[in-house]
Amino acid sequence: MRKHIPSTRALLVFDAVARHHGVSKAAEELCLTHSAVSQQLRLLEGQLGLQLVQRGARGSTLTDVGRRYHAQIVGDLLRLQNHTLEAMAQRPDGARLLVGCVPVFAERWLLPRLPAFLAAHKGCSLHLQVYPTQIYMAEIPFDVAVQYDDAAWPGVVPAPLMPEVCVAVCAPQSRHRRATERGDFRAVPLLQLSSRLGAWDDWLGRAGITRVPAHTLGGHRFDLFSMLVEAVRADLGVGLVPRYFVERELQSGELVLAHPHHDSGARGYSLFVAPGRLEDPAVAAFAQWLRTTAQAEGAVADRASGTA
Repeated sequence: MRKHIPSTRALLVFDAVARHHGVSKAAEELCLTHSAVSQQLRLLEGQLGLQLVQRGARGSTLTDVGRRYHAQIVGDLLRLQNHTLEAMAQRPDGARLLVGCVPVFAERWLLPRLPAFLAAHKGCSLHLQVYPTQIYMAEIPFDVAVQYDDAAWPGVVPAPLMPEVCVAVCAPQSRHRRATERGDFRAVPLLQLSSRLGAWDDWLGRAGITRVPAHTLGGHRFDLFSMLVEAVRADLGVGLVPRYFVERELQSGELVLAHPHHDSGARGYSLFVAPGRLEDPAVAAFAQWLRTTAQAEGAVADRASGTA
């Protein structure tokens, strides 16, 4: 199989020629002679049995097959470079964790608390990546991850981490604030998250609110919670968001609760640990820290709301 893999030197030369549309500039970039670049091109074309570059008096252009081949290998070269840089970034005296997370949870819950874990594990290097929601991943690369309860990770049994508590928020100066505090949402624009259409119906029902708009799906729609919150800030309507996502804004007074109801619906977050990785000390420590932190904050929240 390996005999069909060209040398990286030849591929880098071909890539440079393709980008510069000529041998001379490619040779200059790679600090090679003109003849050395030409030789690598001939070796690559000989191995493939194809002409990749058309030489002419005005320079070099890619043939049709050359353009297709270059489009395919340029991504491979970039991935090879990234893999190499990733290996070079490893700390030989410490542990490395690859953590996958729901973006909204990572930005507003995990990252503000992460310094506490890293302070207690100074030799640990953490790589935080997006664990996409509702997208199938053929290979899941993470050591440990936080995703919604219903996420699929073959061979892994998720451990419930914490519920998602959602609140309705509005701008302090909102013209709808007095009405919503009384439970009257009839004239309120309900801002929608595109991936959670129908969430308002569930929230309003569990809050026992009966004075609702005739069409609860009629509000402006946004793809991201961050967009939705900016729309709330601009007083375009009332937004339904996880409490942790707007905790800073609520504390600072930039946003206020439109209604006191805190809704712990059916949706929550779970902890996923890759098969065979729980025995790793860094993975076990991170998983335990996540559980302990979530449990402690959950107990505080229960006491504050009077449900404990």
